[in-house]
Amino acid sequence: MGRPMTGAIQDGVTRPMTAVRAAGFTKAAVRGSAFDPLGQSRGPAPPLEAKNEDSPEEKIRQLEKKVNELVEESCIANSCGDLKLALEKAKDAGRKERILVRQREQVTTPENINLDLTYSVLFNLASQYSANEMYAEALNTYQVIVKNKMFSNAGRLKVNMGNIYLKQRNYSKAIKFYRMALDQIPSVHKEMRIKIMQNIGVTFIKTGQYSDAINSFEHIMSLAPNLKAGFNLILSYFAVGDRDKMKKAFQKLIAVPLEIDEDDKYISPSDDPHTNLVIEAIKNDHLRQMERERKAMAEKYIMTAAKLIAPVIETSFAVGYDWCVEVVKASQYVELANDLEINKAITYLRQKDFNQAVETLKMFEKKDSRVKSAAATNLSFLYYLENEFAQASSYADLAVNSDRYNPSALTNKGNTVFANGDYEKAAEFYKEALRNDSSCTEALYNIGLTYKRLNRLDEALDCFLKLHAILRNSAQVLYQIANVYELMEDPNQAIEWLMQLISVVPTDSRALSKLGELYDSEGDKSQAFQYYYESYRYFPSNIEVIEWLGAYYIDTQFCEKAIQYFERASLIQPTQVKWQLMVASCFRRSGNYQKALDTYKDIHRKFPENVECLRFLVRLCTDIGLKEVQEYATKLKRLEKMKEIREQRVRSGRDGSGGSRSRREGSAGSDSGQNCSAGSKGERLSVKLRALPGTNEPYESSSNKEIDASYVDPLGPQIERPKTAAKKRIDEDDFADEELGDDLLPE
Repeated sequence: MGRPMTGAIQDGVTRPMTAVRAAGFTKAAVRGSAFDPLGQSRGPAPPLEAKNEDSPEEKIRQLEKKVNELVEESCIANSCGDLKLALEKAKDAGRKERILVRQREQVTTPENINLDLTYSVLFNLASQYSANEMYAEALNTYQVIVKNKMFSNAGRLKVNMGNIYLKQRNYSKAIKFYRMALDQIPSVHKEMRIKIMQNIGVTFIKTGQYSDAINSFEHIMSLAPNLKAGFNLILSYFAVGDRDKMKKAFQKLIAVPLEIDEDDKYISPSDDPHTNLVIEAIKNDHLRQMERERKAMAEKYIMTAAKLIAPVIETSFAVGYDWCVEVVKASQYVELANDLEINKAITYLRQKDFNQAVETLKMFEKKDSRVKSAAATNLSFLYYLENEFAQASSYADLAVNSDRYNPSALTNKGNTVFANGDYEKAAEFYKEALRNDSSCTEALYNIGLTYKRLNRLDEALDCFLKLHAILRNSAQVLYQIANVYELMEDPNQAIEWLMQLISVVPTDSRALSKLGELYDSEGDKSQAFQYYYESYRYFPSNIEVIEWLGAYYIDTQFCEKAIQYFERASLIQPTQVKWQLMVASCFRRSGNYQKALDTYKDIHRKFPENVECLRFLVRLCTDIGLKEVQEYATKLKRLEKMKEIREQRVRSGRDGSGGSRSRREGSAGSDSGQNCSAGSKGERLSVKLRALPGTNEPYESSSNKEIDASYVDPLGPQIERPKTAAKKRIDEDDFADEELGDDLLPE
């Protein structure tokens, strides 16, 4: 039938219209032109139009870029710790952002303003104000953000405002803003809501509203249990004294899932090198470190909670500890049970119940090496304090054998060797302890003492100076440095370090008396008097100080003031006749002869065989013209004759036996006029007292000193080694209160 005509209707369907000419075919193509449907023969496109940098839009874009850079620089400076620079950058960004907003308003409509940039600038500025503790400015900036309805989700910044009020101790406003933020955060943001409720609970604890805090933490533990909320719940129940709830809260804390992988994951199950490489790579990566930190934090919370509630949840702390141990054993923290037992022993020590502590620690002798080493270290410490060095050495050996890298065990072993006089070997143990743990301050202190005993003063000084760099305000270390300088015959340096010592412990009488002694040796009597007097004020029972002050007043011709010091000395040592003779002599020198006579008579009644007392009684009675002079003269002659007979016997005994030394008890001295004074300054006091008029004065005579008035180091607590939470349970036995000085520091 042929091709149907265009537009014709065939079988009820109209044929579609077609093009007049085919695509790509033109009349020019018929004349021999090339086929070019895309028009490529027209050449390259014209160059792009150059930017006009002076246009308002371009200026706005450049300014916006600069603002973003300033915000980033501010954040980077904050992360690097340069808070002042971060604040300056944030302020600069705020100024430029306001200029940007004004320019946009002039060029475009207000709808085109970049709200996200404004929000980020204001938020960063408020954060930098808060970091620099400019809380009023931070609150004002946050208020600008919160009140602007154009910023979506700005209400949650009220949490930050609540945090600032919490830092300012404005707890009521902090709770108010936390609750406002909680109301504006939808329930789908569960984690954020939990954190805000936790802040509310902590704020209630700070205000003492423990029941409200309990409600907050109970709600958190029912929705999403976590370690901090569980621990704070235990603290709240402890504050209100609810024993049963404390137990339940402890069980909830134990049951909080850690959500970390087991250690077995990091053990290679096969010899596949690829698998081993993967395990080696992830064994110490950041995720693994985070898992370790989370586990350490959980152990710290559980240990602290157990030590807190154990003494109060049962009738005795031992029963409470046993309950905690049983609960821990039934949980995923079974390895903490042994540490709780060691803490139980340490609690016995704090209660001075040494037998129970020893029995508790001895139970660990058959446990694994780590726990055995910790228990043996504490046992060695106990026996060392009780001067049972054989037992201390035995347990120190056990601790070292169980864990050769335990610095506490090595230090205690060194202490037992030191006590036996083997200083070189002790130094080796201390050095090994320092090699295992360079922060073991006890070992460093003890090795300094060891070098001092070995007279290696330069090395001892080096050790104590290193320790001073670690423990800046340790009274023990400051004293040891001063003492070493004194041994090195450098009194100026010794005085300088003792001045630092009394700035740390200004009421330490021993340090003050030592300063007085050093100034006295330098010839500065006024400074020496000042420090001796301060020492006497804080501790008026030091015979050395009393004797020096009395002699000082006699030397300066103020005998009346010396009387009170010698009277105090006679109260402290009533059996020493020399103090009472000094009192009587001061009365005589000040012209109060009647009081002097009465004092001499009283001394004669107490010490009838004292020759010096009788001599002065005879002299005073003769000067005054009393009848008793003959009686006292007769007694004096009889005593002198007895003295001669005694001396002859002693002399004959010395000739026969090769020289035993004669002594006379109860006498204040001999006729030779020699003086013996207390402590290391005896020679100086002797020179001073001999210079006074009268050769037979009682305070110038020699006597047998019955007390040891040598210098004892200033009192103070024992150095406590810095501890991490994980090692606290092992080293927590550094609690013995002893005098400072050359005593070793047991671990």
